[in-house]
Amino acid sequence: MSISSKIKSQLRSVIQWDNPQPNALFVKWSEHGDEIKNASKLIVGPGQGCVFVYDGKVEGIYAQEGIVQLETANIPFWTTISKFMQAFESEHKVGLFFYKATQVLDQKWGTTSTIKYDDPKYKFPVGLRAFGNFSFRITDPKSFFVNIVGVSNSFSVDEFRKIMVSRMIEPLTDYLSESHHTYAEIDAQREEISMGVYEKLKGDFTTLGFELVDFRIEGTSFDEDTMKRINRVAEISAETMAANVAGVSFAQFQQLQAMRDSAKNQGTAGMGMGMGIGMAFGQNINSQAAGTAQEDPMLKLKQLKRMMDEDLITSEEYNAKKKDILAKM
Repeated sequence: MSISSKIKSQLRSVIQWDNPQPNALFVKWSEHGDEIKNASKLIVGPGQGCVFVYDGKVEGIYAQEGIVQLETANIPFWTTISKFMQAFESEHKVGLFFYKATQVLDQKWGTTSTIKYDDPKYKFPVGLRAFGNFSFRITDPKSFFVNIVGVSNSFSVDEFRKIMVSRMIEPLTDYLSESHHTYAEIDAQREEISMGVYEKLKGDFTTLGFELVDFRIEGTSFDEDTMKRINRVAEISAETMAANVAGVSFAQFQQLQAMRDSAKNQGTAGMGMGMGIGMAFGQNINSQAAGTAQEDPMLKLKQLKRMMDEDLITSEEYNAKKKDILAKM
């Protein structure tokens, strides 16, 4: 390089963010050893901003797109910086950090651990996982730089997403505990839950320098222990409904099941014993039903048919009771 070329390089430079990568959120400009030369031009492109850092302190923000002649620009923070320089060269380096000012859309998130809360209706512990997406944009570059970027020379969208995900568990857990949604309502209330969590996250993150534009829950799942509890609740609900259809109490329904299981476990002899017990139980049901003079024989026949279909009584028991009911008509 000739002496004249070297002098020219010391007198001017163009400061701009060339070809920013899609995943870049903050990038430090580092040409010429971070020294700003006389008659430098700052070019801020569409959807960009620039943070001026001097001696580790944020001195100002340029958030409007366009070209700025730094030598003559009437910018208060630039005047402050230039006072520390001699001929636009200084032993102290100036950090210029370009940042993405546009919205960053459709960022995927998923819970890194199981969310624990107590089901308000069934009173058992629930373990929930969730995933979705969010969008954000930087609204206070200084706060964002100080609180999140720190001393890094670059900061990516992926790094920011990890910070976001780590802070989501507590608000999501708090909302589920406060909203009193039983496990069966989670999927149906995803939109409402998303809005509730969004409101909890929004205020906290505003203080860090960015706006949470959108937050969505796309899907949920339960851990293995929760699924066992859910399946047991479903079984009991089905048994209760079957007992109501058969015209017996839930306790009587369970007794019938116990008899059936006992007969199956004890082999042929046990089956005979179980059949006899089942018939006696059926006679007991029939005698209770006979006490109501106005009971419809058709209803009793339907109940007996359902009990046989549910394998609560045998076909022999069903035919015997059917014969009795028809004989009394």
